[in-house]
Amino acid sequence: MVYNPLRYAWKLHEQYVRQWGSTRRRVLLLGMNPGPWGMAQTGVPFGEVAMVRDFMGLSGAVQRPDPEHPKRPVLGLETTRSEVSGRRLWGYFQERFGSAEGFFAEHFVVNYCPLVFMEESARNRTPDKLPAAETAPLFAACDARLRRLVDLYQPQWVVGVGGFARKKLDALYGKKAPKGGGHRPARIGTVLHPSPASPAANRGWAEAAEKQMVAQGIWE
Repeated sequence: MVYNPLRYAWKLHEQYVRQWGSTRRRVLLLGMNPGPWGMAQTGVPFGEVAMVRDFMGLSGAVQRPDPEHPKRPVLGLETTRSEVSGRRLWGYFQERFGSAEGFFAEHFVVNYCPLVFMEESARNRTPDKLPAAETAPLFAACDARLRRLVDLYQPQWVVGVGGFARKKLDALYGKKAPKGGGHRPARIGTVLHPSPASPAANRGWAEAAEKQMVAQGIWE
């Protein structure tokens, strides 16, 4: 089953873009795809409900996907479960920058793929685990979307949140990537994914992310 938050949660996603992503940015951070309790609920990348509501100040109802898996109901900002990855990511940005205005002045966060994939059991399936026959057309569409986002935001840095996102950035903008039109970021960076499935992230994601961002020269 596939959910598309850019359809049923479009109003919240549009708020996110209009309020916090309406101009060019120095740093564009790239995630993989929506998590079941984050962007799947709110339409915001890594969109843990409390951070979307309280840190970003977004509000409003979302519609329901059709079909909807009974084990993965979409409740929008009424969702009571917390997305660990989103809580770590946005919580760290809140702590470091003090406010949404402080973070979004130079940064914006997007996902490579806006779709949610799940098995019949409702188990989440990430794009890298999909059959090759499905990923070819999917990744072609996601590549094109990412190029449009990079052209729009004109970032100096593009930063992959996790290995999958970094590989996609390297394929499109790395030294061996085909040369073409459009904006080419000056630098490509990476940061550890905040997923609870990562032992390294569980040992202290914020501290690890800070070290990586500073070491690469993204932050001082």
